[in-house]
Amino acid sequence: MLELAPFIEAATPLRALGVVVSQNGRETARHTWEGACRRNIYSASKSFTSAAVGIAIKEGLLSLEERLVDAFSEELPVTVSENLRKATVRDLLTMCLGQPKAFLMGEDRPYYPEKNWVRLALAQPFSYEPGTKFVYNNVGPYLAGILVQRRAGCDLVHYLMPRLFEPMGLRLPTWETDPLGNTFGAGGLFLTMDELHKFGLLYLQKGNWQGRQLVPESWVRESTSKQAENGGHGYGYLFWGGEHGSFRADGKYGQFSLLMRDKNAVVTIVAESREADKLLAAVFEHIYCQL
Repeated sequence: MLELAPFIEAATPLRALGVVVSQNGRETARHTWEGACRRNIYSASKSFTSAAVGIAIKEGLLSLEERLVDAFSEELPVTVSENLRKATVRDLLTMCLGQPKAFLMGEDRPYYPEKNWVRLALAQPFSYEPGTKFVYNNVGPYLAGILVQRRAGCDLVHYLMPRLFEPMGLRLPTWETDPLGNTFGAGGLFLTMDELHKFGLLYLQKGNWQGRQLVPESWVRESTSKQAENGGHGYGYLFWGGEHGSFRADGKYGQFSLLMRDKNAVVTIVAESREADKLLAAVFEHIYCQL
């Protein structure tokens, strides 16, 4: 078994709540500071929205090349900028949408007077040509999730239940909604550490779960490859790139499920950390080196 003591020592003051490691198809280490329960995985939810988009593309519900002005034609601002005209579904997934600052963020969402967040999001400035500048922003994954829901005729939770959650043994989860009842695809999904870990394992297994291809293998590969420069290790389709070619679902306060393909391993952490960057660094310092 992997020796977790050095990581535990580093992670305890950082308010880690649990860690689990799997390699070569078996669990090799686990430690919990608190009992299991479903917790908000914050922006790690975005990676589940990415999976939903990949499944929807396979089902012919949408395409990466589709323009937002066509997909959301009834909610466009009075004046549509040239940059908004150029924006596509792909731009929703790479944080290169063209908007200059983050919007629909957690500290702001409770206070918007506008209930239609699609209209509200599209009314924000598109200052940059889509695909040219990385700006972390909840608008992209939110609109991507909305598009899947509209084309599928149900919310994201019920879209993913028969396609992803139930096949992996997950019961109906709670997921934040917007004021109109649409799933908020940029955050607010509640899962246990083990449920988040299963998602990491699914992606390590190229979208296959117990012989069933839940997410297209080509989408898993594409979405967890660098699609945009972000001044660090790159960004995929709602997945962060990391050290040693890793990619991860990444949520506020230290919710991580890291794919380490070079080690055939997944490391998943849940936490209440205000120093999540240090927690992530501790993974590579104390766990990755042992794999």
